[in-house]
Amino acid sequence: MLKCPICQTEYTEGKANNCTCCDYDLTPYPATIGQIPTPFLEKERVKLAWAIKQWATSQTLREQLNQEKSQFQQVLAKLEQVGQAPSQDIMNALTQLSSQLTDIKNELQLKSQLEQTEQQLTMKETALRQGQTELAQAQAEISRLQAELEKFNPPKPNQREFSFEVVTVNGQGAETQRRRQQVQFFSEDMGNGVILEMVSIPGGTFFMGSPDNEAQRESYESPRHQVQVAPFYMGKFPITQAQWRVVAALPQVEIALEADPSNFKGENLPVEGVSWYQAVEFCARIKQKTGRNYSLPSEAQWEYACRAGTTTPFHFGETITADLANYDGNHIYGSGPKGKFRQQTTPVGSFQVANSFGLYDMHGNVWEWCADQWHENYNIAPPDGSVWNMGGDDQYRLLRGGAWSSDPWFCRAARRLRFAPDSRYYNVGFRVVACSVAWTL
Repeated sequence: MLKCPICQTEYTEGKANNCTCCDYDLTPYPATIGQIPTPFLEKERVKLAWAIKQWATSQTLREQLNQEKSQFQQVLAKLEQVGQAPSQDIMNALTQLSSQLTDIKNELQLKSQLEQTEQQLTMKETALRQGQTELAQAQAEISRLQAELEKFNPPKPNQREFSFEVVTVNGQGAETQRRRQQVQFFSEDMGNGVILEMVSIPGGTFFMGSPDNEAQRESYESPRHQVQVAPFYMGKFPITQAQWRVVAALPQVEIALEADPSNFKGENLPVEGVSWYQAVEFCARIKQKTGRNYSLPSEAQWEYACRAGTTTPFHFGETITADLANYDGNHIYGSGPKGKFRQQTTPVGSFQVANSFGLYDMHGNVWEWCADQWHENYNIAPPDGSVWNMGGDDQYRLLRGGAWSSDPWFCRAARRLRFAPDSRYYNVGFRVVACSVAWTL
């Protein structure tokens, strides 16, 4: 099989003179040598003309295609320009649409927040109603408990006033002022005609410890610091032997108490020769009897009550005299005078002068036990006047005030002394305090 040289249509040699597809002359060349026959040339010219025509047609089609391609590229460029730089109308429309979308988003967020807020408010309202219900129940329970407690509370003591004299002396011990004052107190009936007079001590702030320039001060009276003390009640006098004997006969709480431990005998003399443990037992017994919260004073309460608003070494002033207190008058403090040395205790209140709070015998007569353990100084001491035991030396307890056997500088308001809690000396006694929080006068 042969193929047409023009359109490649197959044909059988000698079977066709022209191509059935393109009509190309398929007649074979003549066999004449040296001369090209005229019919053959004519046929070749026809072929050439047909080829030229086909080429021209293809060129025309190429130009049309190029024109269409150019137009397409121009349209494409315009589309790209439109995409890159949209018209002002499109920009305005897009801006407006963006603003609307932002508003819608904000509204949706606000709606969500409002829904959350409403849920939270609902939960809070529910909790508030529940809390109000619980509060009402708690108040009702408190009222019920208060009513129950009233059945067990001790009777409120009958408070009244008493008058007393306060004396101030100068540095040489000469009296510079004598004034009369009044304070409130109540009397506790201890039985057998024996009473315990408790003076109302107002709350307040004071500087505890001695200043650096105070004569014969000790390092353990430092640092001087401010203390806020709540109101309380304190015995007008040290506990007497008569009061001790009545309480020693009351039912035991922890330890036994002997009826007459004192070296110097006398109903109105201060009890002495009692240990710290025995003084604590005394407080526990009268607390059990009366229902009131009796105890030994904290060290801060004792000094606050002794000073009674003064800042001098003694509540009398810069010095002390044997006409105002019971101590060893053979010795002097500062420029004060010498005086009598009585060599034993004196009846409580026998000097007929008190401090501004109405307390007697705060200087001299007997050392007085305090509740606190011993600390070498006042670093990190409690600022509220409470009993200070944390970090203390449990082998010792505090005493304050000096005694009949003491030199006058031992009787200063800031002076501190330590004894073992089981020790008993004939110059050591105590007085009691009562908390005023549990009941109102």
